[in-house]
Amino acid sequence: MPPRLLEACNDSGASQTYDENGKPLVPKTIQNYAAELMDVFLPVGYPDSVTADYTPYQVYDSLQAFSSTIAGLLSSRAVLQGFGVGESGSSATAAVLLTVLQESTGRLATILFAHRCGQAIQPECKFYRFLADIVNDAALFLDVLAPALPTYPKVLALCAAGILRALCGISGGAAKAELSAHFAKNGNLAELNAKDGSQETVISLLGMLVGSVFLKFVHGRNAVLAWMVILVSIHLWTNYRAVRSVQMRTLNKQRLTIMLKELNAHRARVPDGMVDWLHPNEIAAKESILFWSKPKISFADRLPEDGDITPDDLSEFTNVPYVIVTRNEHKTIWLKQHAKDIDVITAWAQACSQQPYIPSIWYRSLKRAGWDVQTNALETGSRIRIVVDEGSGSGDEENKKEI
Repeated sequence: MPPRLLEACNDSGASQTYDENGKPLVPKTIQNYAAELMDVFLPVGYPDSVTADYTPYQVYDSLQAFSSTIAGLLSSRAVLQGFGVGESGSSATAAVLLTVLQESTGRLATILFAHRCGQAIQPECKFYRFLADIVNDAALFLDVLAPALPTYPKVLALCAAGILRALCGISGGAAKAELSAHFAKNGNLAELNAKDGSQETVISLLGMLVGSVFLKFVHGRNAVLAWMVILVSIHLWTNYRAVRSVQMRTLNKQRLTIMLKELNAHRARVPDGMVDWLHPNEIAAKESILFWSKPKISFADRLPEDGDITPDDLSEFTNVPYVIVTRNEHKTIWLKQHAKDIDVITAWAQACSQQPYIPSIWYRSLKRAGWDVQTNALETGSRIRIVVDEGSGSGDEENKKEI
């Protein structure tokens, strides 16, 4: 009997069986149509092609986008009123000049913010993702309040709103890119971003339809402010829940500090230093989104000056890839040349716990617990490396070692 086609299926689970002549045996089922519809908005192979925290994040992210779209329509109407639309004494030229001023201040703020905070967004993407929505909502309130203000305060309010909206664009866009890279499992980052755009488009369309009803029935300053408070509250709460559900696998300063506190509290139960019980989901449950008590520790972000690193400091940290300098109860970590990512982690651990850690043990422990130890998420500023002569004093090149 010659070979024949029996069944075919796709990544989404939709399948079709065939008869002995290779023709479809039964028509597509409702499940097949549902799977094809899901393919339009979800990555191929969902949920196996994304991390486990992708679904709760997207649910809350869709809810926040819905409320934000409605609030944005109310804000847009207020902006047009602030530009003088509908007033007999207003001119198109004045409105255009005000728009140019608002856009110019926003773009200048974009350049400055990207320069000052660009490196910090990736390690602290959850913080900056939530911060983006806070400043965006603040911009919406300024837009709503602007029409009731006199001329000059109105100009200042609209420019401030433009600046806040620019900060939202930079921090939100960069943080979202890092979150997308976290969610993608099978090299499907581009598709995940494309599908996320499709989801946002549908949610925005629904929000615009509902928002059109709001624009028709919600008038008056008090009514607009009341609804803005409600919508912004929903927006911030759903955003907080979305960010809260993310379980990042990189170790930034906060996550590593939480791990160290847990390790020190349970040191008697882990005599070999292995900490495989500290998984990303456990740390995420303890992680703070906006505020946490930072230890007085920092990585050097400028070239050393006279007195920053003394010979005694270098002698204390011989043959280790970092130097920890303590001044006025503040510790500065100077990383030596060729320091690896795991060395950055152990340097912070020693500065925080005041005891050395063995990088090889930490590497195995963190990898086994599901952490990404190949991404440096601790240094959030300019990365400084120093070269130290660690010879015995003979002056020979053989006694010089770069770490």
